[in-house]
Amino acid sequence: MLATLATFIVLVHLWFAACILWWRDHPIGATSFMSYRMDEVRAKTPGAERKYTWVPYERISPSLKRAMIAAEDAKFIEHEGFDWDGIQVALEKNQKLGRVVAGGSTITQQLAKNLFLSPVRSYWRKGEEAVITLMLEALLPKQRILEIYLNVIEWGTGVFGAEAAAQRYFGVSAARLSPEQAARLAAMAPNPRFYERNPGAPGLRKKTGIIIARMPAAEVP
Repeated sequence: MLATLATFIVLVHLWFAACILWWRDHPIGATSFMSYRMDEVRAKTPGAERKYTWVPYERISPSLKRAMIAAEDAKFIEHEGFDWDGIQVALEKNQKLGRVVAGGSTITQQLAKNLFLSPVRSYWRKGEEAVITLMLEALLPKQRILEIYLNVIEWGTGVFGAEAAAQRYFGVSAARLSPEQAARLAAMAPNPRFYERNPGAPGLRKKTGIIIARMPAAEVP
């Protein structure tokens, strides 16, 4: 029984690795997270369409790259998948407030979850996320990790990736996003469906301003 389970786990991780190697040179058609979200959307609105268009790295605004790194993972270039200082700060903040308000996840960790896992929290999922994070860092250059991340993350109900988000909120391509527009999208990213419904939320304006101030220091691959 244990041998069968071990073999299954090994085969699953070999499949993860094969997918990542394929994605070194090929665009992604869909992710596990996209499928999960679209199932939720279509349960309420049958026939709802997914808004998603893959665009290469050079057709994504440098401002959006800077904004997302400034907002989500300031040490993206430096770390090997995990920001241990950020994790420690998040733990201390959560302990102080008595609830989970910060996660400390890097861009690579977020991408690992998005590509292969569901948003349902469990210790098993966190373990899988860690293993996939190491695979991504080992098999892909930083530029490709950021390129995939910007193309697949959720930015609203049925809206995935930089191109669909730029068109949805500003009527422009991802390549033409201004620094202010990019900062606003980065501010939306942690809770996009809420901010989609509440575009005038004071918290969104405040976060956008903070991200704009941090963008010049963001190091982009």
